[in-house]
Amino acid sequence: MAAKSDENCSVQLIDGDGGFNVDGIDSFIKDVKLGECGLSYAVVSIMGPQSSGKSTLLNNLFGTNFREMDAFKGRSQTTKGIWLARCAGIEPCTLVMDLEGTDGRERGEDDTAFEKQSALFALAVSDIVLINMWCHDIGREQAANKPLLKTVFQVMMRLFSPRKTTLMFVIRDKTRTPLENLEPVLREDVQKIWDSVPKPHAHKDTPLSEFFNVEVTALSSYEEKEEQFKEQVANLRQRFFHSIAPGGLAGDRRGVVPASGFSFSAQQIWKVIKENRDLDLPAHKVMVATVRCEEIANEKFTWFASNQDWLSLEEEVQSGPVQGFGKKLSSIIDTCLSEYDAEATFFDEGVRSAKRVQLEEKLLQLVQPAFQSLLGHIRSGTFDNFKEAFDKALNEGEGFSSAASNCSQTYMAIFDTECAGAIIEQANWDTSRIRDKLRRDIDAHVATIRADKLSELSAHLEKKLKEALSGPVEALLDGANNETWPAIRKLLQRETESAISELSKGLVGYDMDEKTKEKMVTSLENYAKGVVESKTREEAGRVLIRMKDRFSTLFSHDADSMPRVWTGKEDIRAITKTARSASLKLLSVMAALRLDEDDSGEIDNTLSSALLNVSNSSNTKDRSIVATDPLASSSWEKVSPTQTLISPVQCKSIWRQFKVETEYTVSQAIAAQEASKRNNNWLPPPWAIAAMVILGFNEFMTLLRNPLYLGVIFVLYLLAKALWVQLDVSGQFSNGLLPGLLSLSSTFVPTVMNLLKKLAEEGQQRPTTSDPQSNPAITSKRIRNSSSNDMTSTASSAVTETEAGAEYTSGSKED
Repeated sequence: MAAKSDENCSVQLIDGDGGFNVDGIDSFIKDVKLGECGLSYAVVSIMGPQSSGKSTLLNNLFGTNFREMDAFKGRSQTTKGIWLARCAGIEPCTLVMDLEGTDGRERGEDDTAFEKQSALFALAVSDIVLINMWCHDIGREQAANKPLLKTVFQVMMRLFSPRKTTLMFVIRDKTRTPLENLEPVLREDVQKIWDSVPKPHAHKDTPLSEFFNVEVTALSSYEEKEEQFKEQVANLRQRFFHSIAPGGLAGDRRGVVPASGFSFSAQQIWKVIKENRDLDLPAHKVMVATVRCEEIANEKFTWFASNQDWLSLEEEVQSGPVQGFGKKLSSIIDTCLSEYDAEATFFDEGVRSAKRVQLEEKLLQLVQPAFQSLLGHIRSGTFDNFKEAFDKALNEGEGFSSAASNCSQTYMAIFDTECAGAIIEQANWDTSRIRDKLRRDIDAHVATIRADKLSELSAHLEKKLKEALSGPVEALLDGANNETWPAIRKLLQRETESAISELSKGLVGYDMDEKTKEKMVTSLENYAKGVVESKTREEAGRVLIRMKDRFSTLFSHDADSMPRVWTGKEDIRAITKTARSASLKLLSVMAALRLDEDDSGEIDNTLSSALLNVSNSSNTKDRSIVATDPLASSSWEKVSPTQTLISPVQCKSIWRQFKVETEYTVSQAIAAQEASKRNNNWLPPPWAIAAMVILGFNEFMTLLRNPLYLGVIFVLYLLAKALWVQLDVSGQFSNGLLPGLLSLSSTFVPTVMNLLKKLAEEGQQRPTTSDPQSNPAITSKRIRNSSSNDMTSTASSAVTETEAGAEYTSGSKED
């Protein structure tokens, strides 16, 4: 319950049942703005018998509006529990507590319990305690204020390390007796009460002045001398101005609680008193400071967490670097901590500092993810810029090592500068880990680019070497002779030296040590040798095809590279030996690698003696007498296995297969030569000629006796010659007797008809004055010329067909 006016307000702090009004006190503190006062406030409480005018005194003295007793309704309890109000017009802020009167009939037997609790609460909370007492009780043994004083002194012993409190005795309804005479009597009575109160052993001899400042004042009767009463109250009011200043009315204020913690402090004090426990004011002060400072810290943390400037920074830093991040965030944190210091400045220093440290740690813990995110953006941005600048420097032709060193130093310095702008003043965070990571990233990127550049250079040179070696090596191996391997070695040396020279030029600017450079040169030399070796092994795998191609070329073409026509004059044996020797030379060249030294003579001699000589002596009668086979081995003498391409055993097998596959070509040539000889020999054997002369003598004599037979025979000869040419009899019988007869039987009649038709056409074209039969010489000449031309054409066609047939047959066999 609370009562309010324009100038002041009051609230029931503790009700008559001992309940603490938490909501009421919090609302009251907000209304009077007590939290802004810090330590600049004082608390005054009043105790006294019931219906002794306590509320009236407070209302007149401090301008409060406590409820007063209506004298016309009788004397009864007016104030229940403890009420709290703020004094009007007094600086510093002064709070007044109106305690329930003692010795009231309403409480009965419970009076002393609540009396002690309220008295202890007033002593623990108040700086000044007013003891309201009647003037006529002074000097009396059974005065109404003596039980009250005993209660005050007894409960005082329950306060550990109590602070010094001002006890102001207000003598009401002063009589004519001067105050100077009343005060000594009152002080003597108070001292007696103090001495009679049981004390702890530690305070057995402690004087009253160690605990209380005793002040005495007197006021006239409010009812009888109201004007005088108000005048005296106005004078007393002046003493409460600046009461907390040094020498003021308030006590030493050692255990004073800051105004913002007054509500919590009062609540906890009353809780301890209600539980009938001793009240340790220093520990209570620390407890209040702990709770209140933690509340303030939580409020400031909540304020910071919802601060728009911080939220904007946090949002911006998620997407990229923020300029001035550290300065802006440091300012916000400093504002938060400054506000905490301002509100918690009056609390216990140890507690305040500890809670400040905790608040600062919480704030830094809250902002650390944003700080780390910012460092990540700075690191990634710096790294990206470094890569771009590094690539640009390389593209502009700057040396690799120089570009790497300059760009690294530049962008590490940029990173340090940006990190300095991100540093939060309140934090002592180390950015070396992020810096080291950036350094590792830069070094790794430089190493990667370096490796890529060197790999690119090596790949370019290797490609160039492959192009420069593969084709020429293949051509040299295809034309294998005694100079093949020297030419290959010379080619390899020339191209390797060229590539090494280009490599040395490409490595300028890399600041490469000699060991690494020598390693790259060795790798390039090995690659060049590998290209030659690979190509040679590839060609060696096709050696049989190469040998057959070379044999076919040399066997089927003459020295002018013209196709051979087997007329019977060629020495097929010599031609075959020459072609096989050349093919064997190809085999000997491809039998082993000779990049370091030339052993071609020994391999060539071994193959020649083992293959050609054996072939040449194959027709000897005594074949059992042969030397030991030099090819019965898996390796060549003086040739390492790694350099061997075709072993001796493989050479023997290849040569055997080569001979088998080329013998058909030789046999075809021999057959063609024999056929040519048969076609060109038309004379019968001598014995046939002699038989014809002997047996045909009578017929010859008959012809001499009758010359007309000669003309008929001559005409028949011409006709037979013409038919011979037209029918191509020799060509028809070259394929065999039976095929020739079948072919002639099918073409004889059409040919005769065609010949007669031509003769008829010739006869019709002659002039009428000429008689075809009158000039048989001309007719026979024409027939002879025509027959000669036809015979030439037919013979040429036969040769072409024969050669084509032979070539086709040879090609089919080879395939």
